Amino acid sequence: MDLEDLRRRIDEIDARLVALMNERARCAVEVGKIKRETGQASVYSPARERDVFEHIIEANNGPLSDHALMAIWKEMMSGSLSLEKSLRVAYLGPEGSFSHLAALEKFGHSVDLLAVRDISSVFDQVARASADYGIVPVENTTGGAVRDTMECFLWVHGPVKVCAEMALPIHQNLMSKTTLERITKVYSKPQVFDQCRQWLTENVVQADLVAVGSTAEAALLASRVEGTAAVGSEMAASVYSLDVLASAIEDNPQNQTRFLVLGRESAKRTGRDKTCLLFSVPHEAGALVEVLDIFRRYTINMTKIESHPFPTKTWEYYFFVDIEGHAEDDNVKAALKEARGRCRQLEVLGSFPVAVTPDGAL
Repeated sequence: MDLEDLRRRIDEIDARLVALMNERARCAVEVGKIKRETGQASVYSPARERDVFEHIIEANNGPLSDHALMAIWKEMMSGSLSLEKSLRVAYLGPEGSFSHLAALEKFGHSVDLLAVRDISSVFDQVARASADYGIVPVENTTGGAVRDTMECFLWVHGPVKVCAEMALPIHQNLMSKTTLERITKVYSKPQVFDQCRQWLTENVVQADLVAVGSTAEAALLASRVEGTAAVGSEMAASVYSLDVLASAIEDNPQNQTRFLVLGRESAKRTGRDKTCLLFSVPHEAGALVEVLDIFRRYTINMTKIESHPFPTKTWEYYFFVDIEGHAEDDNVKAALKEARGRCRQLEVLGSFPVAVTPDGAL
């Protein structure tokens, strides 16, 4: 078979793929109709999304990678969702931020993305139903917890619930309109400076590090202020017409940020779920141990625990916790009921399916 024969065959396959994708989309539209008729308001289903990804990974015999197929299916599902309803997703902007990349990675290019100025505004947009969903960073493998997100969970409850999670590989890049030796200031988020501390110390020792609200804001400033640079994504460099002077400058090559998806209801039980909790305990000897022991007795694995100070109460702390299981599981319900009797405050921030990635579950 010569080159032209192969190209004709590819064209024929493409035509069949287009027909099959549209057939799939029509089925998705019918699913949406049935959901509306049965009173299921939510268009986006994290559980169904995970099932689809697991199915295509299981069916994949190559040569395409699992990651490549998941990217293709993500855009197909994004297009199908847009036929059911125009979804609006809020993220920490401006355009080109890592939150922007996470929103595209999670929801695809067929949703309406809303850039907001700070993380609290993401919560606010979801709470007021100005956005269907929001996406916020919660922790990084190098910099640890994202304090702004943690504090928002402390103050914002009500209709805002965690309904999904995802992890985004983070590669930081130095970008500017000038040369490396002429840089006098470098803009980025404090957490990003933490992720690139060694490289920046060795390569731009002459520059002041200036903290700003987002990596996209940093890129915008670097595009306007002579002799400055920013650290952020390649997408930000492209959006703001900056040259990438150095790529992948993060100190940890396995650098990742975990994001949480916010909605107005938790996801349904799947049998493989996580639940986010926030609680505080009295200032008494053994108070925290007693709460932790409740989860042990109900055989509930705790995958994360992080303490944070109350912003308005000196030397008082609250705990942000992830556990395995759904808030509607019998053992989790029983444990939460007992734990409430030991806590000053206990909030269920949301339950959601454990995310699936090409490398396995988060």
